[in-house]
Amino acid sequence: MMDWTDRHCRYYLRLIAPRALLYTEMVTTGALIHGDVPRHLDYSAEEHPLALQLGGSEPEDLARCAKLAAQWGYDEINLNVGCPSERVQRGAFGACLMAEPQLVADCVAAMRAATALPVTVKHRIGIDAIEDYGYVRDFVGTVAAAGCTTFIVHARNAVLKGLSPKENREIPPLKYDYVHRLKREFPALTIVINGGITRWDEIEAQLAQVDGVMLGRAAYHDSYLLAEAGARVFGDPAAPRSRAEVALAMHAYAGRVVAAGGLLRWVTRHLLGLYHGHPRARAWRRQLSDARLLAANDPGLILQALDLAENRGRAAA
Repeated sequence: MMDWTDRHCRYYLRLIAPRALLYTEMVTTGALIHGDVPRHLDYSAEEHPLALQLGGSEPEDLARCAKLAAQWGYDEINLNVGCPSERVQRGAFGACLMAEPQLVADCVAAMRAATALPVTVKHRIGIDAIEDYGYVRDFVGTVAAAGCTTFIVHARNAVLKGLSPKENREIPPLKYDYVHRLKREFPALTIVINGGITRWDEIEAQLAQVDGVMLGRAAYHDSYLLAEAGARVFGDPAAPRSRAEVALAMHAYAGRVVAAGGLLRWVTRHLLGLYHGHPRARAWRRQLSDARLLAANDPGLILQALDLAENRGRAAA
């Protein structure tokens, strides 16, 4: 979810789902070691619980970044061994690391030695034409031996050459049974499933088989889907915030961002899915996507969009 789940997106999603575990964009070890650390690691306190997702393949570098994650107060470190993009492969990390389970184990061991934070791994069920369940079973077994107890499994192969990242999310067939089998064979591990899950009936069916469900683009494009998590997953009897309450809170947040020198579009681009499926969703999206209106950098645009979405009258032109 690079360029998607930035700090503004996470603040927004936290308003909708107070107890869900949120993940950062993948941050490379090079960006942290040689770049602007605050730009990559800063976040709002409201975002907790929050996991930092790292991309890298050098145990020493990952250990340094794990220490930074602890210093900045993150709740978890997640190693990305699932991204199939060629740019990531050129950096020798992401899904191509599934071909080197012992190296992944060494990376996990180095991070665990550097910090007390939980270290988790996100991965695929295989790479390229390797379809055998034994491949992912052996990968998980090797990495678990290094002390990783939580695996987030995208239930598709990653095709490293010939498919774009988008195609890698759609073309390789989903094999949920592989993930379910991992849970049966490694009952002491926490197994979280990812890939192609978009509705609550699907989420609940998966939770009968595994320990958790990770949502990516489904939660981004239909963000209010997460509002049901409190009652359905965490047993929270409190009613979730309404869409209007979320919009009002994001108006206040956008005001702080703009007052600090930021741009309104940094915030509004993440809000387009709030009214997904609502009768006036198009009006909401259209108002928040208008380049001319965004150029004014006025957080009041969110209130105008809210008036349209809730049918309270016409927003100012």
